[in-house]
Amino acid sequence: MSVISIEKLTPLLERFDIVQAQLASGIEADAYVRLSREYAELEPVVGKIREMSGLQSEMEGLEQIISDRSADADMRALAQDELVTMRERTERAEHELKLLLLPKDAADERSVILEVRAGTGGDEAALFAGDLFRMYQRYAEAQRWKVEILSASESELGGYREIIATISGRGAYARLKYESGVHRVQRVPETEASGRIHTSAATVAVLPEAEEVDVDIQDKDLRIDVYRSSGAGGQHVNTTDSAVRITHLPTGIVVAVQDERSQHKNKARAMQLLRAKLYDTERQRAEEERAANRKSQVGSGDRSQRIRTYNFPQGRLTDHRINLTLYKLDKIITGEALDDVIDALTAEDQAAQLAALEG
Repeated sequence: MSVISIEKLTPLLERFDIVQAQLASGIEADAYVRLSREYAELEPVVGKIREMSGLQSEMEGLEQIISDRSADADMRALAQDELVTMRERTERAEHELKLLLLPKDAADERSVILEVRAGTGGDEAALFAGDLFRMYQRYAEAQRWKVEILSASESELGGYREIIATISGRGAYARLKYESGVHRVQRVPETEASGRIHTSAATVAVLPEAEEVDVDIQDKDLRIDVYRSSGAGGQHVNTTDSAVRITHLPTGIVVAVQDERSQHKNKARAMQLLRAKLYDTERQRAEEERAANRKSQVGSGDRSQRIRTYNFPQGRLTDHRINLTLYKLDKIITGEALDDVIDALTAEDQAAQLAALEG
């Protein structure tokens, strides 16, 4: 492993000192928010640089003792042993610093819009879609993120044909972005009298929430339709035309929200969803260009790709992108052990990025 030159990272240290001084000097609210965000990004990097610098200084001191022929033999032997340990610590710190210095996804700190839809498998697929949504809901609550349902279409047995929600919290996209794709379930449905295992699927899409400045939406490019909301089985949720469907004419993207009784609120939520979809479309295009020369990509790429299988009879979860198998499905489906999957995917993606930079 090549040793990182601390001298080359001096501009980062200098910038951190400048930001720290400006925050302490009393500045306008907008500038304070921007600088606070920059400070939060720089602080772990600067901490690791300083740790690396200290370790390198200690190693130089030990090497001087070892090379000093007039020094006590026992002292030199102790320094040699300590140097081995110090080199291991330095390598670990260097690896951690390299990860911190990887190019950041600009959307990582954003909140997300989560879409879960039942795929093949009828009622069982809808029940599985409900299980997946609740898994993410519990996980989000454990992270102290806020979950708000934008739109939901329930099935007869209590699952969801489709459910769309916002998950608001710092770093939500960084943790959930690898969840996009087709999730497959293998289990015995409650309605299956013969005990036969069924296979069904649900699709998940995780979109970074877009701000108005990210996407320019012209009124002339929109067709807005209002209609009457309806619930499971065709029952009317209310008797007013409060549901809203917005079509973005240039792209053909259609969004619909009917969860609120207020047409105004549903329109605002539909626009929020449309902005996220347009922003994500542009991000996907840019990512495809960047990934064109890469052999593989963990990423949040093709949403038609089967990414994971949940085998309930065996208590097994398999993520096919990284050949990860865990026998703790009961804890994963409740959100309790979802971090074990997310951490593995994040590590794999970071390793691929490091290999691309060093290769």
